[in-house]
Amino acid sequence: MGIHRCEWAGTDPRYVAYHDAEWGVPEHDDRKLFEFVVLESAQAGLSWITILRKRENYRVAFEGFDPEIIARFTPARVERLLQDEGIIRNRQKIEAAIGNARAALTVRDEFGSIAAYFWDFVGGSPQINRFETMAEIPARTPLSEAMAQDMKARGFRFFGPTIAYAHMQAMGLVNDHTVSCFRWAQVQQ
Repeated sequence: MGIHRCEWAGTDPRYVAYHDAEWGVPEHDDRKLFEFVVLESAQAGLSWITILRKRENYRVAFEGFDPEIIARFTPARVERLLQDEGIIRNRQKIEAAIGNARAALTVRDEFGSIAAYFWDFVGGSPQINRFETMAEIPARTPLSEAMAQDMKARGFRFFGPTIAYAHMQAMGLVNDHTVSCFRWAQVQQ
């Protein structure tokens, strides 16, 4: 019979590893939360597996996702990144990552941490959903719409309600593992 996972994990080793070790685990590390802001913004219009395959390249190209460093990227750095085949070479997405670093630093200054900002949306505790099937899981919610709207007002780009919900799922703000998935109970511990 084996281990039961969420359907989306499929059989790709990267997806399975991501599902089993990261997705849905409540994350409070600012650097990791910002990493996913960059990656999920880059994913807009693409599949997540495309981004997972380029993740290590992103870590190098975006200085370990340090928003302090990224916020100071120059136009010359943007031009170099546009030549980097290891990342999504889209000027708007690259420039958004830089702007998002600046917005993240402003959020950090206002809330004390990037984590405090994101966790404030769920009152500091993960929302535990009890979905039986993937078909029940929404692509966006009123809460992700509020998050996206607030982020846009703060200068974040490429982070609409659907990406905001994906961020909430990935970072464990919500537990959207299906209840039959072995990770559903584990990520709550």
